[in-house]
Amino acid sequence: MIRRLTALLIAACITAPAWAANKDIERLQIQIANLQAQIADLQRRSDDSLKEIKRLNELLAEQGAQARKYAIDRQTKDEAWQLAFRDITDRLGEISEKLTVQLAPGVAAYGAVPGPMEEPSAGTPGNSTATGVGTLPPSSGAPAPAPRELYSQAYADYARGNFDLAIQGFQEYLRTYPNTEFSDNAQYWIGECLYGKQKYSEAIEAWNVLFRDFPSSDKLPDARFKKGLGLERLGRRSQALVEYRYVVDRYPNSEAGRKAREKLNAQ
Repeated sequence: MIRRLTALLIAACITAPAWAANKDIERLQIQIANLQAQIADLQRRSDDSLKEIKRLNELLAEQGAQARKYAIDRQTKDEAWQLAFRDITDRLGEISEKLTVQLAPGVAAYGAVPGPMEEPSAGTPGNSTATGVGTLPPSSGAPAPAPRELYSQAYADYARGNFDLAIQGFQEYLRTYPNTEFSDNAQYWIGECLYGKQKYSEAIEAWNVLFRDFPSSDKLPDARFKKGLGLERLGRRSQALVEYRYVVDRYPNSEAGRKAREKLNAQ
């Protein structure tokens, strides 16, 4: 009897841990299944997040491309407006100079009467009946003409091809009025007169004076381009190309820049 009871107790002791172990395993399996479900849910959410991030990146890329296109279009339009404005400004400047020549008051009072182109006779500073078109006013005994009058006389001579008289007039203007709104123009037209006389080296020197004395002049683009033409006339082609490139780099939207670009493209 005792042996039977002992056997039953031993069997019970052995069976109880096995049953308990099965319960633990079952709980672990349930926990693992729950974790796997959570991982799958996280994976699904991660995939959805990646898709959303990809969609947002594509949207940002599209908006960035549109913004860049808008910026390029805007820059192109701005450059076109600037070019048109500068072209209008240049034309207005030329018209203004021509009107100055035609409408300058009191020119005749200083002896600018059409007639043979002769320089004033020596020893007659007070002569008021000068015979040359654009002849300089008396150097002593009378006040100098107003700036626009003196400038208009010189420019009128340049327009008529009277380059020597024009050079004298512009030089006199610079001596009398070295710091007016037309001083840089006068220096520029001296170079143009010398270029018209085919004195290319002297014309280049005149424009070099413009670069030195009037570094902010609006005539710099034209002077740089004409300096390149003068260098070409002198056979200094490599130096001329340097001037053309300078004009294109510094003044790309100017008329001189356009002409310089054509010169470079023709090489």
